Amino acid sequence: MTAKDAPARRRPPEASARLMKAKVLIAFARRQLPRPSVALDRLEFPLRAPNVPGGVEPLPQKRTTGADYDTEWARRPAARVARRVVTDTIVRPLATALADPEVRGLDRLEAVEGPVIFTANHHSHLDTPLLIGALPSRFRHKVFAAAAADYFFGNRVTGAASALVLNAIPMERTKITRRSADESADLLDDGWSMLIFPEGGRSPDGWGQAFKGGAAYLAVRCGVPVVPVHIHGTDRLFPKGAKRPVPGSTVVTFGDAITALEGEDSRHFGPRIEAAVAALADEVTSDWYSARVRLHHRETPSLAGPDTDSWRRSWELGPRKPLHRGRRDKGRRSWP
Repeated sequence: MTAKDAPARRRPPEASARLMKAKVLIAFARRQLPRPSVALDRLEFPLRAPNVPGGVEPLPQKRTTGADYDTEWARRPAARVARRVVTDTIVRPLATALADPEVRGLDRLEAVEGPVIFTANHHSHLDTPLLIGALPSRFRHKVFAAAAADYFFGNRVTGAASALVLNAIPMERTKITRRSADESADLLDDGWSMLIFPEGGRSPDGWGQAFKGGAAYLAVRCGVPVVPVHIHGTDRLFPKGAKRPVPGSTVVTFGDAITALEGEDSRHFGPRIEAAVAALADEVTSDWYSARVRLHHRETPSLAGPDTDSWRRSWELGPRKPLHRGRRDKGRRSWP
């Protein structure tokens, strides 16, 4: 009897199963299979990902960055203590040394009680730390900032830094989503004040952009006053596109608190907020009395600047060099 005629030895079932699994894994590793074979279904977790039964919708992947970044931890006691220390020992001294701010209108905040929404123009990344440092202590340590979700919360590192240092929450640039609106409203109801830049982003050319309706919507929804703020000079120190800031002088002006009238919705309240910030800008570049007269006659210059060619808009802004305390700022030029 030859070896060929000898009865074949039968492998144990366990050995056959292991051999089959090994062959399938080797073939798949060598990319010999265009897709996992049906035999892979016999493999057990964790050698393969768990399957979703047919007809069952897979659970959506939960995002942890961007507008979905959770900042609740930044308002817990330990984080608040750490932020207070960072704000008073690093943020304020650094902003003062770099921007040399002249703060005006603090007397207008003396009669303001409870949480408010600070709305300011936006030209530079220096605006947020500069404005937080300029706030009175009763607001400074209980204020949160609305920050661009795609920029400040693009990854977990920048998101954690923004939440801890600035107490920032993510917000979409172009619209106010239900998540950010509900989070902002909850914080306002809990006594936190809010800092928001209604333009949605930094100015690309030194002039203002149209205000979006997020601040007005939240003010009407929560029944809180709005304090207009104008920041002057940061576009010369650290404009959009610059790689590093240069020292100079700035002016932070607080306006009188305004509230929505009875029955006034956000579409009508928003333009009043923008007009209040524009009046503060006119006050800084001219004088208080002249700015009040123009405001009374509805002749306040627009934050957006003249609707004309780019060279004329640049000319109207005047010199772009940083100002220093003691040097007179003649403001924007006027066409002869």
